[in-house]
Order: sequence, then C-alpha cells, then structure tokens
Amino acid sequence: MWNRLKRAFCQRYLDVLASVYIYNEHRGYTSLDRVLEAVCARCADNSAFIAEVQKHRADERKHYMMFKRYYELRGTLPLSVDRTCGHIDRFIERIFGCTIDDLDTDAVIVRPELFEQLCRVIMLTEQRGMKQVEILLRNRIVRSDPTLIRIFKIIERDEPSHWMPYHGWLVAQDKLTATWRERMTDFWIHKSLMLAKLPSLFVNTATPRMARWPDADEVVLA
Repeated sequence: MWNRLKRAFCQRYLDVLASVYIYNEHRGYTSLDRVLEAVCARCADNSAFIAEVQKHRADERKHYMMFKRYYELRGTLPLSVDRTCGHIDRFIERIFGCTIDDLDTDAVIVRPELFEQLCRVIMLTEQRGMKQVEILLRNRIVRSDPTLIRIFKIIERDEPSHWMPYHGWLVAQDKLTATWRERMTDFWIHKSLMLAKLPSLFVNTATPRMARWPDADEVVLA
C-alpha cells in the first residue's frame, strides 16, 4: 500500500514537472522569434549577438522536443497548463503590463529603454532557470527517472549560453544588468510558482491533458 502511494506521488510529481517545463520551453522558443526580430533590427551590426540569440532559440526548441519525446514514450500528452505556470509570461506581465502576445515588438525596437528592459527580463529568467535545474538534478524523485536526468543534464549544459549574451550586451553598452524591482519581481514570481501554483496543480487531479501538441500548427505549416 505504502509503495503504491509513493509510486503514485512520484509519478504525479514528475508529470507536473515535465508538463510545466514543456509549456515553458515551447513558450520560450516561440517568443524568441520576436526577440530575434528586435535584436536584428537594433543590433544589425552585431552578428555575434544575433548568432547567440539564434542559438538560444534553437536550444529552447531542442529542449521542447526532448520533453515531447519523453511524453511520446509514455504514450500520453502533458497536462494542460497555461501562462500562470510560465515564469517569463508572468515576468513580462509584471514589467511591461501586458502579455507576451500583446508586447509591442515595434515599440521595443524603437525605444532603447524597452529593449534593454527586455534583455534584463530574459537574462534574469534564464539565470533562474539555471539555478532551478541545478536543484532538480539533486532531487531524489527526478533522479529516479533516467530519461529526465538526461534531459536536465542537457539543459544544464545549455543554460549559461542563454543568459550570458544578454548580460554581455548590457555590460558592453554600459547599461544596468538588473534593477532592484526586476530582481524582486523575479524572486516573487519564483516563490509564488513554487509555493502556490505548482502545489495546487499537483493536487488538482481534475486538470485535463492537452488535446494536441503545442507545436501542432507548426508541424502542419512545415
């Protein structure tokens, strides 16, 4: 009886974890298309920065595909989570006052302070993600799943290259790498996710699964 409960607890934990990650990875690479547009427009002469953002986008897509394959091997789809489980979603909403989808790319391109702010938000989000992966790789439940361990080790290897380009650009431009408000916003979003949103998702067994993969339309277009 105890072993069954323990096994069910671990399976639910990993299911919630992987579902949140697959949402965030998909949200990450699709959102980076617009970031790349802004970077190409504002930093057209900085080919190294553009290449680093392109790699960031490609890595996020790669990570999404790894989690997708994880679920395909399980024969199921992830839990249906929304932007309330997305760190970058909530960060953008707090700092810019709108959703990612409503963020005005043209305004970010023409207004230097908005572009710098976007770089800081991405940098802080990726730094948070790097710290979280380090914690997960020490988690006993995660370590019980060899496939997830392999996935998170790849993410751990990739993460530094995801925040360093934005940090490097800000430093090169002699700009702030983070404001007090941005750091506090990052902290409180993380705490609210860890202490409220994810536990509530864990206990809500009525949460449905996705009806289709997040990239279904991309596959059709391809």
